[in-house]
Amino acid sequence: MGFRTKSDPDGRKQILTGKRSALFVSVCVLPFVMVDGRQASAASTEGTSAAAPAAVVAPSRAIHARTPRLSESTSSVAPTGGYIEDIRVSGNTRIETNTVLSYMVARVGDPFSQDDLDRSLKTLYATGLFKDVTLRRDGNILLVRLKENPIVNRIVFEGNHAAKDEDLRKVLALRPRAVFSAETTADDRQRILEVYAQKARFAAVVTPQIIKLAHNRVDVVFQINEGPQTLISKIAFVGNKAYSESSLAGVVSSKETAWYHFLSSSDEYNPERIKYDAELLRRFYLRNGFVDFQIKDVKGELSPDRKSFYVTFTMDEGVRYRLGKVDIRSSLRHVPAKSLRKYVELFPHQWYDGKAVQDNATDMEEILQAEGHPFAQVRPTIARNPEKRIVNLLFDVSEGPRHYVERIDVNGNTITQDNVVRRQLPFAEGDPYTTSYKKYAKEAVQDLGFFKSVDVSTSQGSAPDRTNVAVNVVEKPTGEFSLGGGYSTDVGVIGNVGLKQHNLLGTGVDAGFSGTVSQWQKQADISITNPAFMGRNLVAGADIFFVENNYQTYQNYSEGRYGITLRMGYSYNRYLSQSWNYSLIRRWVGDTWDQSSYYVLDQKGKSLLSQIGTTLMYDTRDNRMAPHSGYYVSVGGDFAGIGGDEKYVRGKVNGAYYVPLDDITNSHSWTFMVRGGAGYMADWGNGRHDIIDNFYLGGNNLRGFLDGGAGPRSVGILNHSSEDLLGGRFMYNASAQLNFPIPFLSDMGIGGRAFVDTGSVAGLRVKRLYTSKANDGIYYTPISGDTLRPRVSAGAGFSWKSPFGLLNIDLGVPVMRSHNDRTQLLRFGFGQQF
Repeated sequence: MGFRTKSDPDGRKQILTGKRSALFVSVCVLPFVMVDGRQASAASTEGTSAAAPAAVVAPSRAIHARTPRLSESTSSVAPTGGYIEDIRVSGNTRIETNTVLSYMVARVGDPFSQDDLDRSLKTLYATGLFKDVTLRRDGNILLVRLKENPIVNRIVFEGNHAAKDEDLRKVLALRPRAVFSAETTADDRQRILEVYAQKARFAAVVTPQIIKLAHNRVDVVFQINEGPQTLISKIAFVGNKAYSESSLAGVVSSKETAWYHFLSSSDEYNPERIKYDAELLRRFYLRNGFVDFQIKDVKGELSPDRKSFYVTFTMDEGVRYRLGKVDIRSSLRHVPAKSLRKYVELFPHQWYDGKAVQDNATDMEEILQAEGHPFAQVRPTIARNPEKRIVNLLFDVSEGPRHYVERIDVNGNTITQDNVVRRQLPFAEGDPYTTSYKKYAKEAVQDLGFFKSVDVSTSQGSAPDRTNVAVNVVEKPTGEFSLGGGYSTDVGVIGNVGLKQHNLLGTGVDAGFSGTVSQWQKQADISITNPAFMGRNLVAGADIFFVENNYQTYQNYSEGRYGITLRMGYSYNRYLSQSWNYSLIRRWVGDTWDQSSYYVLDQKGKSLLSQIGTTLMYDTRDNRMAPHSGYYVSVGGDFAGIGGDEKYVRGKVNGAYYVPLDDITNSHSWTFMVRGGAGYMADWGNGRHDIIDNFYLGGNNLRGFLDGGAGPRSVGILNHSSEDLLGGRFMYNASAQLNFPIPFLSDMGIGGRAFVDTGSVAGLRVKRLYTSKANDGIYYTPISGDTLRPRVSAGAGFSWKSPFGLLNIDLGVPVMRSHNDRTQLLRFGFGQQF
C-alpha cells in the first residue's frame, strides 16, 4: 500500500497566489542535516521552485508553499495492524540512510500507525532536502522512496544596475553548493526587494528562475527589472499654525522632487528618513518653545501609478511657552546654589528652548565634574503654566550614584593596538565613571579616523559601584593613495600624488609622502607624526620638504627652499593646546631680470633660516572644518637667529567668533562669523632682512586683492620699471562673513557667503633703502603703499561640494584701496583627490 502526497501528473505541487500561480514544495527548516556524511546547516537546505512574476510593491505578494499531507490509501489493505519489521530507504544519493531514519517518527518495532506515518512524511518534507517522498508498506516492511532536492550550482543576478551583485549577495540566505529551497528562494526575493526599497525603487520586479543542470544541480537566476526611482512628489503638513509649510519643509531632510536634486538623494522616499524627519520636527518645535508638540501621524502613500510618494506629517503644535523663573537647587556638598548662577546661560521671558536647557545642564555638570565633583549631576525640571504660557525651570544639582571603572575592554581591533584606543578615553581603570563620559569616549575614538563604527557599552562590575566599559570597534582601511588635480588662481593648474598611512602598523602613527606639481609651484613632502609620543599627551612629528615657487605672474623672482621641521604639541585641557616647532631651511631667490627693482635684486642668492616658533590656542569651535558656533584665539611667535643668516622676532595673534543664527532663521545653515588678526616683526643683530619673510596682504586674507597686492611696493623707474611687492613689518586684517544656504541648491551641497574684508600692511623691511639718488649710479627708487590706511573690499561667493571636488568662487570688489594696489575681482579654486 502506498502513501504519497497529492501532486499534478508531472509531480509538481501547485499553489495559487491571487491570480498568478507558483510552483513550490513545502519547506520547514530543521537545525542540522547530514549531507554526504558531513554536518550542514539547515539554513542552506532548499526545495524546487518555478518563479512567479509579481508586481513589487510593499507589501508584495507572498510566495506560499503548502505543507504536504498523506493521501488516502489506494489499497484495500488498511495501514494499521502489525509491526514494522524493517525500514528500507531508496533514492537517496547524498544523504545517508541513518540520517533519513533519524528524521522519521516511525521506528523498527513500532506498530503501523496512520498518525506516525503522516508525521514521518511531514518531517521528511520539512527538512527541505527532498523533492518527493513516498511511504509504502510491503508486508511488515516500510519502504521509503525519496527524490532529493537539487544542489545550488551558482546564483546569478541579471538586470541590476542600481544595486551591485556583492550588495545583493549579502542579503541572500541561499548559497552556492547548498541544498535548493523554494521557500528560501522566495524569502531571498523579498530581501532583494527590500534592498531596492531602500534605494527608493518600489516598482522593482524580481523574478527567480531555476535552470536545471546535470547531476541534480540548478542555477538560480534572479531577473531584476529595477524600474524608475519612486520619488517624493509632495510633502504636506497638517496641523501647523505657527510655521508655514515652506518653513517646515526646510526643517525636514526629505525634499520634494525637483530637477536640481539630481545629485542628491533627499527626494527619494525612505521610510527610515521619514521617521528621522518626524524627530527633526519635534526638536525644531521644542527649540522654539512648543513644549507640548506632538507628531500624531506620519504617512507615506504610494501614488496609484506607483511612480511617486505623497508624505504627510500630521501634528499638534500646542501653545508656545516662554521661560518664567530660572532657579537652581543644590544638594551638592560645599556647592551652594548661588555659586552656580554664573553658569546659567538662560534668562526669563525668552522663548523656551529645550536644546539650550539641556546643553546648559550638561555644561554645568561638566564644570562641576572638572572642579572636583566627579559624580555631580544636573537635572533640569520644568513646570508648565498654560494660562500664562510660561515654563518655570529648575536646575536640580545633586550627587549621583558613585561608579568607578573596574575594567576596560577593547573589542574588534584587529590592527590597531589596544593602547591606541585606551589613550583616547577620558578615563582609565579605577577612575570615576559618569554617563557623560560615554559620549566623549565614543567621540574621541571616532576622531582617530581608524574605525568604521564605534560603540561604547557598559555592564555591571564585580560590585554595585563598579562598571565595566567595553569599546567595540570595526576597523577600516587607513592607508591612502591619492591622485589629484585642479586649478587655483594662486598656482594655476595643479596635479598631486600622495601615499599615506594614518595608522602605521596599528600604532596610530601618521606617515606619508606627498608631491604637488603645478604651473607655478613644485612641492614634495615626507612627514611622520606620533599623536602620543612616548605614551604621553604629546604630539611629535617631523617634515622633510622641498618647495619651488615661480612667482612670475605677480612677482619678478622665483623662490625655493628645502629643509626639515620638527614639531611638538600638547593639550592642557579640552580647549587649550600649545605647539612648538623648529625649522632649518636652505632657501634661494633667483630668476630675477634686469627690469627688477633694486630691492628684488638685493634678494638674489642663498640664505639659511634657523627658526623656533610656538602657538598657544584656545578653541571652542563645534567643528574645526565647518564651524557653526564657538570661537578660537591663538597667540604665537617665531624667533630666528639660532644660527643661520636671518635674525628677527615675529609675533602673531588671530581669532574668530562664530554666531549661529538658528533662532532667527529657524535653520542650521546660517552662520555669522567675525575674525581678525595682527602681526609684527622686529629685527635684531645683523640679519639679511629678506623680503620673503615679511607679512603680505591680499588673496585669502583680503579678497578682491591679488596675493600680496596690498601694501608696500617699489615704483618702477627708468631701466628698473617693474613694480615689486615688498611686504611689511606690521599687518592687521579683519573680516565679517555671513554663510547662508542658497534656495533650491542647498541639497546639491552648494552654500553661499557674503563678506566684508579689511586690513593693511606697512613698515618697509628691506636690506637697504634706495630713497635718494646715489653717486654710484643707483637711482632713486620710490616706495608706494607703505601706509596703515585700511584697504576694504566687499563681495560674495559660494562653495560647492561637487562629486568632482570642492569648488570655491569668490567675487571681491575693492571699496578702499591705495594707489597702485593690485586687485583681483574673481578668485576661485578647484581640486579633487581620487
